[in-house]
Amino acid sequence: MHRERPSRVRGAVVWTSTPTGPGSGLVLPDGCMDLLWRSDRGEVLVAGPDTGAQAVEAAPGVTWTGLRLAPGHAPAVLGVPAAELRDTRVALTDLWGAAAARRVAERVAAAPAAALEALAAGAAPDPALTRAAGLLASGWAVAEVADALGVGVRRLHRRSLDAFGYSPQLLGRVLRFRRAVAALRAGAPPARVAAQAGFADQAHLSREVRVFAGTTPGALRQPRSANRSTDPPSGSSTVA
Repeated sequence: MHRERPSRVRGAVVWTSTPTGPGSGLVLPDGCMDLLWRSDRGEVLVAGPDTGAQAVEAAPGVTWTGLRLAPGHAPAVLGVPAAELRDTRVALTDLWGAAAARRVAERVAAAPAAALEALAAGAAPDPALTRAAGLLASGWAVAEVADALGVGVRRLHRRSLDAFGYSPQLLGRVLRFRRAVAALRAGAPPARVAAQAGFADQAHLSREVRVFAGTTPGALRQPRSANRSTDPPSGSSTVA
């Protein structure tokens, strides 16, 4: 069973999931990073920003609790540039050391959702990069975003890698892809989705879906993709 609610951390979502049986799915790129708690291991993990879909297997009976942070927020919480965590799942121990991670895990074990929110509540993301993400999500071109922020395109690129783990161009593509996924799952036909989400044409939509999801727009209309709730951590914490 999977549940979500808005977080008291701005722009974030709290979710919990306990798979009731074996299964598989896809974690799709969304520009976000998650703080994760896996009940059976008693550890906090970090899901970095993805550049492609990740196949996952559910672990029945294991409760996951996650805080999905808005693009650009997690580095302010973790003190680690997002680009260093791209396409990874790592234990907090690997980022903060065993002692600090153990103290966090003790608090999270007592109240998983509230403790994850508390961990992120005091960190303030760069407001300029938060604005950049919003403009890119609205379909602005990178040069337009740079002008709006009063910075050069190269500087925006460097700051975006630290904040989002992506170049601004790639973040814009990921966010456009997520708009398309939402519309496809709502039942909109691919041709309409392509036009409304900002793709050049339906063929362009199909290519981007293949890049980010490894499948077709038609397949994404079926609700088979998973949230990070069923995502076994990779990197140093790979589930065998």
